[in-house]
Amino acid sequence: MLVFTFGPYKNLILQTLLSLTLTLILTFLNIPIRFLEGLHTYIHPENLSKDTTKSFRPAIRRPENNPESEQPQPKKKHRSKEKFEFDENNAQIFRLQLVDGHLRSRVYFSEYRDCFVYCFVAISSLVLHCFLPVTVSEELGVWGNGVVIPVVLGIIVVLKLVFVIGKMSFERSASKGSEKKLSVLMGFVGFIVAGFIVVVIAPLVLDFEFDSVDGFGKVLICICAGCLTGFLFMPALHNARSFWLGTDQLRWSLSIVSCGWFGRMILYVNYVVVVFTSLLWVNPVTKMFVNRSPDGDMGVSISDFKKFRVLCLLISGVLQFVALRPNLQMYLNEAVLSWYQRLHASKVPDLDFSRAKIFLHNYYVCLVVLQFFAPPALILIFLGLSRIEGNFLTTIPFLSSFLKEVALFMAWWVVFIWAMISSSSLVLYRLSILYVS
Repeated sequence: MLVFTFGPYKNLILQTLLSLTLTLILTFLNIPIRFLEGLHTYIHPENLSKDTTKSFRPAIRRPENNPESEQPQPKKKHRSKEKFEFDENNAQIFRLQLVDGHLRSRVYFSEYRDCFVYCFVAISSLVLHCFLPVTVSEELGVWGNGVVIPVVLGIIVVLKLVFVIGKMSFERSASKGSEKKLSVLMGFVGFIVAGFIVVVIAPLVLDFEFDSVDGFGKVLICICAGCLTGFLFMPALHNARSFWLGTDQLRWSLSIVSCGWFGRMILYVNYVVVVFTSLLWVNPVTKMFVNRSPDGDMGVSISDFKKFRVLCLLISGVLQFVALRPNLQMYLNEAVLSWYQRLHASKVPDLDFSRAKIFLHNYYVCLVVLQFFAPPALILIFLGLSRIEGNFLTTIPFLSSFLKEVALFMAWWVVFIWAMISSSSLVLYRLSILYVS
């Protein structure tokens, strides 16, 4: 009798057990912290104490501040060369490994921890739904097949991620004022481009159809696309800088900045897959792969090609998660490069800027983690929502259309703007219009 009663709701029970179990495991084992442990961060100490035998030496000390030279000395000829002598051993920088205590003291740590747990619970629920048998029946009601759990979790996590990255985009000291203005401008550009795609060129140039979406739904799509474009502008800039440094495009061959051959390979593969995936919905590219001849000798069927596109979206999201640690390490190494440049810029370098930059990179490390974490999480969640089937959708027609057509478009849109902004930034770096300092 018990099996007969809960049999139709076994999917709902499995979804509930999976969500609760994953939440407990990720929380009590501190998986969000373990995910970042082992990365190297840097400190640029400054100790004004004169007792240098019992503490760290100052990071930088000008020759005129040397205690041994405080007593007046008679002037001598040809002292100009000795006046600017500088001991580079005093300009020290220390490398530390990220541990629990470091991460918990950083700003936006709680947001990172919560988003990490919520995202992996939602993604796991969507993956489980794809493997569970789904039957549409009016007798099961809205809660039948457990579809309500992955749908509600997915939508809540998407709203959570968009709110957090939107909040971080306007953090006062985390980015330049010009970058904030550009992100707002890019949001308006994204809104216009998305509207042009949805209304005009979607069936002709891009392989998307919005026939079942009404006018209000299309406006909502444009607003969401514009918001994502503006919020992901600065994370894409960070991604381009990390790729530029991680692949050693400057050919500096500095061991302290390099991420190794494996991390470099991940950055290259991740970039190529993202750019390739963003082109698969362009109709001229689609015609290159799809077999349209009656003989059927060349190309693949349209159904197989659609599955291939979905698989590429999945791979691009997973690869961005894999590339998160190398990208974050390059973000931390960027401050070291700034210190290195100013250390060798003159005989008596002023390292105040590099000291402040190292401090800010340490202080906002969890903010940047979220900026690298949000795009692949959005891709996978949107992709999972586009594969949803069940009773919950048949009761809400508008939600069904949104998940079937719009969710796939939003997953592609995240990949598209990520590839476009990153590629444009890399071109500007190559032309020396932008530079890392």
